[in-house]
Amino acid sequence: MYPCQPPPPLHPGDLLRVIAPSGTLRELERFQKGVEVWRSRGYRVELAPGFDDRWGYLAGTDRHRRQQLVDALKDPDCRGILCARGGYGAARLLEEFSWKGFEPKWLVGFSDITSLLLSLSQQGISGVHGPLLTTIAVEPEWSLQRLFDWVEGRSLPALTGIGWGHGVAQGFLLPMNLTVATHLLGTPMQPDFTNVILAIEDVGEAPYRIDRMLTQWRLAGHFDQIQGIAIGRFSQCDPPTGIPSFTIEDVLHDRLADLNLPIISRLPFGHDSPNAALPVGIPVQLDGDRGILNFK
Repeated sequence: MYPCQPPPPLHPGDLLRVIAPSGTLRELERFQKGVEVWRSRGYRVELAPGFDDRWGYLAGTDRHRRQQLVDALKDPDCRGILCARGGYGAARLLEEFSWKGFEPKWLVGFSDITSLLLSLSQQGISGVHGPLLTTIAVEPEWSLQRLFDWVEGRSLPALTGIGWGHGVAQGFLLPMNLTVATHLLGTPMQPDFTNVILAIEDVGEAPYRIDRMLTQWRLAGHFDQIQGIAIGRFSQCDPPTGIPSFTIEDVLHDRLADLNLPIISRLPFGHDSPNAALPVGIPVQLDGDRGILNFK
């Protein structure tokens, strides 16, 4: 993987466009509070027409949602793109879409937005794996400040978790929702994992499903290419009641600890606040002994 470059820093007063590339918007109050967070920082926030459309479980047809993205990218006044929510559906937009020919703009989101962030990184542009408009209002102040520090051109402090040992690794940070990224494997949207520090999180998946996904990565040989792993929050991934099971912690240790890679777990990113902003494709250092992820 080649290093990605962040777009030019944002400044209060800049225009940001809101798009809904994935699931239909259900959390209107939380969404409105999220829009206000950005506006309270001095940004002009414009909602894409039909951002609250519904087509089954999607926020409108693929054509409609794709057009929101294209319109935001074409708008010369728009400096950044804020995603309303996750869910499912962003990968569908990539079937008839290319980032080529557009000026670099900030893209902020996580969960299902992983599809867009990873495909954007293939153009050498760094997006932000960070809070959605339906989640940002419940972020603690340090997390909000971290996000605004990064998009406004300031540096990021280190994150600390639990180190699993195996020394120190250098690489390019690739944050992702594990389920979404797994379903991109073997497609043209699969990133190059060479010299990557993988950062993974997920929500609502039973431990055996996480096992199945990590086993796929192992069998495909993708863990042979990466330099280290940063593990965030695996929210609501509890074993099913009354059925024999490993815990999610058991699964992560069983499927990852024998890779002999520097690993840090319990980092503060993922579903269920806090969700620390993580830039895509920038150089980082992962210290598996001390449990520290440093941003260069």
